[in-house]
Amino acid sequence: MGKQMTEMLKGVLEGIVLAFLRNRSAYGYEITAWLREQGFADIAEGTIYALLIRIEQRGLVDVEKVASEKGPPRKVYSLNAQGQEYLDEFWGTWSFLNQRLDQLHEGGN
Repeated sequence: MGKQMTEMLKGVLEGIVLAFLRNRSAYGYEITAWLREQGFADIAEGTIYALLIRIEQRGLVDVEKVASEKGPPRKVYSLNAQGQEYLDEFWGTWSFLNQRLDQLHEGGN
């Protein structure tokens, strides 16, 4: 992944993860594996775990510790109402930016 892609992804990765959690609860490795399946192969697990800590601290997700067959309990993340509000705002911002970038790309002002 090029530097430009990495920088752009940093700006939207939180929204991508919250959108994933809107559809199902998951633990960190599941989220990382899904991102890789979606073509984001260069995302480090550490990046996702740091992001999960941030969104947990900001109150955007609920966290449940679930027993694991191997090792310590896993933290399972699910989107809560505050996270849904934030995600709705993210999609509104995304739509605005997308429209303006499309205009620029097509030569408009």
